Amino acid sequence: MAGSERTKMAAGEWYTCLDAELEALRVIARDAVFEHNSVPPRQRGNVGPALKSLLGAAGEGARIEAPFHCAYGFNIFLGEGTFLNAACTILDTAAVHIGKRTLLGPNVQIYCAEHHKEAAGRQAGLEIGRPVEIGDNVWIGGSAIILGGVSIGEGAIIGAGAVVTRDVPANTTVVGNPARPVKRG
Repeated sequence: MAGSERTKMAAGEWYTCLDAELEALRVIARDAVFEHNSVPPRQRGNVGPALKSLLGAAGEGARIEAPFHCAYGFNIFLGEGTFLNAACTILDTAAVHIGKRTLLGPNVQIYCAEHHKEAAGRQAGLEIGRPVEIGDNVWIGGSAIILGGVSIGEGAIIGAGAVVTRDVPANTTVVGNPARPVKRG
């Protein structure tokens, strides 16, 4: 497909992240994240003003503790009452939807970007963004890693330190690396 690298990224196609437009968007996100992480909590509120205006959506009562990091911000959609604890990182090269009343422990990482398998492709900055969908009332333990293309069903529990590489059904508990079910229903 012809078009800008941002258009390719949004379409879920291979694009180069070494693009001036994408870098300009990352600079905007870094500035918003810096403000969020630097403003005293009582002044910042649940989400810093610049970050809140950058996010795709932030439902009522959604809260992001500092420090926080994201790649673009506009691909992040938070449901009402969602809570991201300190040091969460979301590399949102694709849409990341986090449902209502979902809790992310400290240091949770969500990686949408998949880099090219060949060295020459990586050197050219080629990557593809894979979306992440997290349902309502999910609990994700500290330092868990969620990879792109994963869907986590409503009410699921992701154990601390788990590496989630495939979909997790609703009301299922997974632990380990790679994450495996230990309890359903």
